[in-house]
Amino acid sequence: MFELSLRTFRERWTLFVGAMVTVTLGVALVQSSLLILISAASPVLPPGLSEGQAAQLRTGYIAAITLLAMVLAIAAFLAVFIVSSTFAFTVAQRRRDLALLRLVGGSRGQLRRLLLSEALLLGLAGTALGVPLGLVVQRVQSAMLTSLGFLPDSFVPRWQDWIPAVSFGIGTGVAVLGVLAASRRAAKVRPLEALREEGQAARVMTLPRWLAGLLFLAGSIALVIVSRFVPPSGAVPISLGVSLAAAVGLSALSPLIVPLVGRVFGMLLRPSTLGGLAQANLTDGVRRSASTAAPLLVLVALVLGISGTMSTISGAANGEMARDLAADLVVQSGSPLPEHVSGVAVVSTETPVPITVTFDKSSDTKAKQKTKDVQALAVDPADYRQLHRLAPDSIADLHGMTMAASSGKGIPAGATVTARIGGRELALRVVATLPESASGKSTVLLPRELAPPGPARTFVRLAPGADADTVASAYRAAGASQVMTAAEWIAAASSKQDETSAGIMAVLMGLAGLYTVIAVINAVVIAGAERKAEFAAARATGLRRRQVVLMVLLESCAVAAIGLLFGCLAAVGTLTGIGSAMSRLAGTTVFTVPWLPLALVAAGAFVTVGVTSVLTTLSATRTAPVHLLGARE
Repeated sequence: MFELSLRTFRERWTLFVGAMVTVTLGVALVQSSLLILISAASPVLPPGLSEGQAAQLRTGYIAAITLLAMVLAIAAFLAVFIVSSTFAFTVAQRRRDLALLRLVGGSRGQLRRLLLSEALLLGLAGTALGVPLGLVVQRVQSAMLTSLGFLPDSFVPRWQDWIPAVSFGIGTGVAVLGVLAASRRAAKVRPLEALREEGQAARVMTLPRWLAGLLFLAGSIALVIVSRFVPPSGAVPISLGVSLAAAVGLSALSPLIVPLVGRVFGMLLRPSTLGGLAQANLTDGVRRSASTAAPLLVLVALVLGISGTMSTISGAANGEMARDLAADLVVQSGSPLPEHVSGVAVVSTETPVPITVTFDKSSDTKAKQKTKDVQALAVDPADYRQLHRLAPDSIADLHGMTMAASSGKGIPAGATVTARIGGRELALRVVATLPESASGKSTVLLPRELAPPGPARTFVRLAPGADADTVASAYRAAGASQVMTAAEWIAAASSKQDETSAGIMAVLMGLAGLYTVIAVINAVVIAGAERKAEFAAARATGLRRRQVVLMVLLESCAVAAIGLLFGCLAAVGTLTGIGSAMSRLAGTTVFTVPWLPLALVAAGAFVTVGVTSVLTTLSATRTAPVHLLGARE
């Protein structure tokens, strides 16, 4: 069987090239992310850093680890999903060849070994290409994480001697897992049914497919419900889970839904002869249409789900800042400013202080101490309450050896924590719990007397009748490095968050987005290569070559539209869940639709599918119809 697999792999390599490239990218992404993640988990900090600088570096490393963990999840999922869907389609296209193998004496076990051997060869080839490619991807990922500020410029991932073995396991494992279901299904089909395309060979919606589709859809609904109650820090991973589960569920059920949607598109296409033929091909070639639409579905669900989640969080955070801030000006300074400036009614000076807190997280069965690096703000509680509407009244007790912490820190009011501030270890009692922030940034407040002097941000409320420009000029003359209105400060914070979100999207999707492009092109090419006789018959009945190409273009555009429609449907659950969660925190309805990513993905999908379909059809119709119709299979 292995020799036959090798011969098949060599002779029909066009059927496997898409899956092999997918395995190659999967190995490269997983290897790169794993090496960076391991190096970031045990960083070597440069000597001579201050406590604040060291804490900032450790916080960036933690953010990078979280981000890379999601990259690993996306890469592994897309590799298995696309390889399995590609193999399922490839095996379906080869069902007559496999039936002939059974008719000449091949057993079910031998058929399965043939397909598994092909998968093993594919995995080995993908791993051989993926390991060196992973070194290139590693540089790209490191540069992206450095540009986002998660990793320092001096960061260099450390090579691990065991990584080639892991890459080998990933490459072969992904390929073999991807073909398991397809090989099991192919072995169950009777040879005569496969030749006649009847019975199990003609049935697309099998019981396992029904169960998988319904199970994943139920899981996505459950995650949507859970997402309404998770803190913002868990919103992106939950939204990722919702998008993936919904995409898998709808993809599994797509052979059932594609014909129904095809009839709707048929109402638009049917007035013309070519449109009617395209609609008939769409509903008749269910497996082909579903295989092309599936990767588009996943791409749209991921892009819209993740970008919509980030946009919703950003919108909720901006709205929260606008409701919370009761200031007119925001002043940045590197040194203390005058306490009294003409035209100023109230000022709240807030000094960022990096601290390390250790607190008790023991349960009834296990004693545990937890240490975290956090960014605290040293404030005057009376001034802070006047300029922050959402501040609780309990921060009035923020004096002496005390602190206030947001609920996201997991430190209950009344607890005593050990805080390391500027080289001193202090025992601080938590006197107030701050409300959870929509931005997910947990806040710790300290009394001003506990923090050393340093760069500060001062919020200013003008006295009635005072001129904002005059007050701003006074602060600049006193040494302020920047003076903005409150609206300008919120807009600048929003812009910075949007830049970070765009970078995170690039890291999360980045090269993984190539998976879907490769899968779509592969499905279109495989389908086009197997439709030569069909195109020849259409031309023999009177259609010209350009009419056949136009017919296929209409069909492919309808398939792309179906993939986009289902992807949007999968993303709706994600946006609904995160919108509800942010509305609960922000106190107002927040629901953001990422129109720009949707437009870009839609345009890319139609261009990719359309161009590939046209080129494939032109290649398939190059031979004269009479030669194809007169040939024997």
